[in-house]
Amino acid sequence: MAAYTEALEAVLMMLRLALFGLALGLTIISFQAYRENGGKRLESAFIGFAFISMGVAMTSMGDQVESLELFFSIAETVPFIIGFGMLWISLYR
Repeated sequence: MAAYTEALEAVLMMLRLALFGLALGLTIISFQAYRENGGKRLESAFIGFAFISMGVAMTSMGDQVESLELFFSIAETVPFIIGFGMLWISLYR
């Protein structure tokens, strides 16, 4: 059973790494679009993706620190709220 659990934890780690890579890729692409074209919409989208990437990173870190699990659960939600809020703003500008 321990080998099964370790294998699943390795798969979960790889999935989280892929998720972070995708989020970071979106952040980089949105920054390049903002830098080339400017504009408030692209700026808001870039900021939104940056905060979402930060939330993904904090989610991965939160599982590593068990003693502060509740604190990280609360703290990792804030970047997601800001990020999705900024994306919402970028769509309605």
